[in-house]
Amino acid sequence: MPSDSDNPHFDARALRSSSTFPEHVLAEIHRAADQGVYEIRGFGAKRSLPDFDDLVFLGASMSRYPLEGYRETCATDVIIGNRYAERPLHLNIPITIAGMSFGALGANAKESIGLAASEMGTSTTTGDGGMTDEERNSSKTLIYQVLPSRYGLNPDDVRRADALEVVVGQGAKPGGGGMLLGQKITERVAEMRNLPTGIDQRSACRHPDWTGPDDLEIKIQELREITDYQIPILIKVGATRVEYDVALAVKAGADAIVLDGMQGGTAATQDVFIEHVGIPTLPAVRQAVNSLIDLDMHRKVQLIVSGGIRSGADVAKALALGADAVSIGSAAMVAIGCNRPVFVEDYAAIGTAPGFCHHCHTGRCPVGITTQDPHLESRLNPKQGARWLKNYLSTMLLELQTLARACGKSHVLNLEPEDMVALTVEAAAMAQVPLAGTSWIPGRE
Repeated sequence: MPSDSDNPHFDARALRSSSTFPEHVLAEIHRAADQGVYEIRGFGAKRSLPDFDDLVFLGASMSRYPLEGYRETCATDVIIGNRYAERPLHLNIPITIAGMSFGALGANAKESIGLAASEMGTSTTTGDGGMTDEERNSSKTLIYQVLPSRYGLNPDDVRRADALEVVVGQGAKPGGGGMLLGQKITERVAEMRNLPTGIDQRSACRHPDWTGPDDLEIKIQELREITDYQIPILIKVGATRVEYDVALAVKAGADAIVLDGMQGGTAATQDVFIEHVGIPTLPAVRQAVNSLIDLDMHRKVQLIVSGGIRSGADVAKALALGADAVSIGSAAMVAIGCNRPVFVEDYAAIGTAPGFCHHCHTGRCPVGITTQDPHLESRLNPKQGARWLKNYLSTMLLELQTLARACGKSHVLNLEPEDMVALTVEAAAMAQVPLAGTSWIPGRE
């Protein structure tokens, strides 16, 4: 059989791909030319971004002594929201579950998450669209989100919550609103959101009743009156102009701040948002901590960091940079089965494969997590999902404690920037820790 090299017109140099127009860029241009609309998808950014892998812990040796892992305890409890609230959240672990709506997720997924979080002594969050009985009953500690859409928001459920989270922005789409495509808006979802069934829904990108931090302060006071000043009120922002946003959230009266980096996931939004808006979690957490320190509010207004948290090492590094806790969303979904290599033929039917799926928006989730289809949803057993997620959270916790003990810490919140160095100049500048093997922090004199 003749080879390509036998062809007199063959030029191997011509097969070198363009760095400006690689294969996936060509494919997107062709898709846009065919369809004339932007792409909508779920999950998170696919591009490579600076993350916590670019930091390493120094550990203890001569200048510091480690804790003996089996004989000396390393505490993990954290209090969230004790600035003004009479009943702040007392969590056993500094790992919470981020807001993911009923509608984006099915009821079985929400129940799985609630059961696992309750067993671990941590909190879950409702997401857009309101509170379901399955979620409230399975979650010992439930944070109720107040979003620009106001979908599903009502005073009765506000009073059933253990904390409120006023959402100003999300890491996957700061400056943009949520989306829920019509195929996922069943009668139950539509009733909760006061929407017609089967029609695409786009949430508002800003709150309808305030336009700045002074208005937000009034709104927070209203929420405190509704809840009799009992429960914490958190403010969630997408990572963009972090230092200003954190300062304004403190001024508005937040008990705690949730900061969502651009690695955060979403059920559905424009691909151009996911890949090109916001800043990564790594630089965002240090900017937030710096802002709190400048205001003398660090550890007084708690900071919860989310967006791309995957392991106990990520948790430890976020805490060492100054966070009080982290929140996981995409990782929790993966733990209960997202992208698990089962039902492979159903992945193929929607044009993807396990490990590559980002079809949360379609309602055709092969493993029954991001769907309202009864047949698909039945594939996720809530108790099995809860066991998987509990195991994952337990593993993260053990990893976190292992690293904290290695640094000589009796509490995970005692981790500090001095316990770490960076492997790249970029990470050193973003995290404001020394480049490994040097005392140099880029940007500092």
